[in-house]
Amino acid sequence: MQAVPAHVAIIMDGNGRWAAGRGLPRVEGHRRGVEAVRRAVRSAIDLGIRYLTIYSFSSENWRRPAAEVADLMGLLKLFVRRDLADLHGNNVRVRIIGERAGLSADIAGLLDEAEERTRSNTGLTLVVAFNYGGRQEILRAVRRLASDVAEGRLAPEAIDFDALSGALDTTGIPDPDLVIRTSGEQRLSNFLTWQTAYAEYVIVPEFWPDFDDDAFRAALDEYHRRDRRFGGLSGKAG
Repeated sequence: MQAVPAHVAIIMDGNGRWAAGRGLPRVEGHRRGVEAVRRAVRSAIDLGIRYLTIYSFSSENWRRPAAEVADLMGLLKLFVRRDLADLHGNNVRVRIIGERAGLSADIAGLLDEAEERTRSNTGLTLVVAFNYGGRQEILRAVRRLASDVAEGRLAPEAIDFDALSGALDTTGIPDPDLVIRTSGEQRLSNFLTWQTAYAEYVIVPEFWPDFDDDAFRAALDEYHRRDRRFGGLSGKAG
């Protein structure tokens, strides 16, 4: 049996198009997307994946109509209230990445609760990218390092790859081995810009609400067909 990737990240795309194709309101697509998140978590646990990162709400998603943003916030609250106990019971640790400043108190409180309640769990780490943008994350990290230099806590020459990685939201989390994007779109969409430098990308045609265990395993099969060289020679060369 081939080893599974330690860290899989998913760009969950296509909720709105899934709903539109069925003559349903966009919020129904988002509701079905939450069900797909539950399936993906179960699959990751069953497969022995150690880290699963989901792109739940980007920094740019605030530009969507106010009614849709409100629906998405409502679904987030519902997910935490209904699913946090199950995640905790399954030994899942929740990590939140993204900008916390400026979030409403109720949303910030739910994110804090999810992290704190599951902090000691040792199974799958579910990383939820919320109010997240890769460029914004790098900018925050650079500002932290610049502040440390200005205040004499860090020498400029000490800023290296490890120092920058350690200043990111994902500190302590290994870089993704595999990024899955649903709906057939072929964009990174400002997701884990630094961390995915050597990740494999698998684009699947299914809209996110249709993503299931079979689709997850098919993406892993495609990942295993790749020759991961990291800039070196092929490991499959004779």
